[in-house]
Amino acid sequence: MEVAQEWPEPIVRVQSLADAEAIPERYIKPPSERPNLNPGTAMAAGETECLPVVDLGGLRGGAAERQATMRAVSDACREWGFFQAVNHGVSPALTAAVMEAWRQFFHLPMAEKQAYANSPTSFEGYGSRLGVKKGAILDWGDYFFLQLLPQSIKNYDKWPTLPASLRETTEAYGDELVKLCGVIKEVLSLTLGMDEGFLHRGFGEPGACLRVNFYPKCPQPELTLGLSPHSDPGGMTVLLTDEHVKGLQVRKGDDWITVQPIPDALIVNIGDQIQVLTNATYKSVEHRVTVNATTERLSLAFFYNPDDDLPIEPAAELVTPTSPPVYKPMTFKEYKMYMRMLGPCGKSHVDLHKAA
Repeated sequence: MEVAQEWPEPIVRVQSLADAEAIPERYIKPPSERPNLNPGTAMAAGETECLPVVDLGGLRGGAAERQATMRAVSDACREWGFFQAVNHGVSPALTAAVMEAWRQFFHLPMAEKQAYANSPTSFEGYGSRLGVKKGAILDWGDYFFLQLLPQSIKNYDKWPTLPASLRETTEAYGDELVKLCGVIKEVLSLTLGMDEGFLHRGFGEPGACLRVNFYPKCPQPELTLGLSPHSDPGGMTVLLTDEHVKGLQVRKGDDWITVQPIPDALIVNIGDQIQVLTNATYKSVEHRVTVNATTERLSLAFFYNPDDDLPIEPAAELVTPTSPPVYKPMTFKEYKMYMRMLGPCGKSHVDLHKAA
């Protein structure tokens, strides 16, 4: 699958449209895909729920407390594919600093941001669309995408120099989340009945990247989405979000549940590659983002991924005569091409990975 070198149409920054009286036609979703919002708000008409909340401080306790915490992580991942982690070990001062640095970036003059405009070849930099399909209906959001791991591909020329604190805080935040994902990976391995290095071996040399999502206010939020339904293509995702502005919705059966963020929590979810490695024992779950008529929203999505060139397939330990492999081998690099070509498309990317 070839990667397009350029975007198929001129890029319009969504932030530049925030004060319009109506949204352009190419952001209007078909009626069946529109969020069910109360008029003029980003509040879903249905009930808002909390995801399962797991106190990861229990992993540092005695044997019984550790086992209970591991069970809570496993149960949340099996039932929801998501959980909110508290006492996760990442300093609230650091999370506040990195959020503020990126908020300041998105409020810089447009010329400053345009200097980092991205392309479909790497997505790294300042962007406003994910897929390269010509004529696609677009999402109401801008973003900045950065590679963090492996070190060999980290390119500081792609990192903004303003505000002055951004590089240092982003680097420190990324380091802390790499540690956190390593801990969660060990927990998931043990709760599968394997040794703690099971998923570590499955991932090979891990990769990590950060997508900072900026969702400007929207004059007609009931007609569009900040991010269309999708499951995350990587291994696992850790989301830091504005606790005062709801927007994330998680699919639960046939319903979309609006997530109420908890102060100082990080939202963790399973990605497609863990679904493949565990032969669908743990499943990635669709989610989407709504937008708001009066308030912008910022979130930082940290993606922790397998080695780009390592074939990912169901682990031999989880394949039996009664549980044959659900998925065929594919490198993560190959898998990412589907997202780059088509953009967010529900669970269709992982379905393409299924064994014949």
